Amino acid sequence: MSDSSTEVWPVSQPEIGDTAKRSRTIEEKDIERFSAISGDYNPLHYDAEAAANSQFGEIVVQGGITSAILNAVVAEDLPGPGTVFLSVNWNFKAPARPGDTITGCVKVTDVRDDKPITNLETTVTRDDGTVVLDGTSVCYTMDMGSKDKD
Repeated sequence: MSDSSTEVWPVSQPEIGDTAKRSRTIEEKDIERFSAISGDYNPLHYDAEAAANSQFGEIVVQGGITSAILNAVVAEDLPGPGTVFLSVNWNFKAPARPGDTITGCVKVTDVRDDKPITNLETTVTRDDGTVVLDGTSVCYTMDMGSKDKD
């Protein structure tokens, strides 16, 4: 007989305090790709003059680009494949710009034993140490294994 966490969690149950992170450098083409997908053509992302006259003082990337690194961390690393966000509560603290290297980090703050649900503390930091996003999320991890077909 297996323990209940093995029956509930598809691979292995995360533990409170577990962490994972990923880094990537944002490129100008990321802005173009995100705009094509989302339809967000805000001048802050394209118009150097308009952006220079804003409180940011230069081009900034869309928040969706900044937060996307957290999608990669939860889906690839912790909790891992098969994980989707059920809810997010993110605060955007500072801008990210083309050329910035950002690091997304998640830390497990709660794990359910009855369902494969994990609460995470989430942050995205620029390479200069500035926190650009922080908050929390709740994730669900589904079994990605092949199902037996009768």
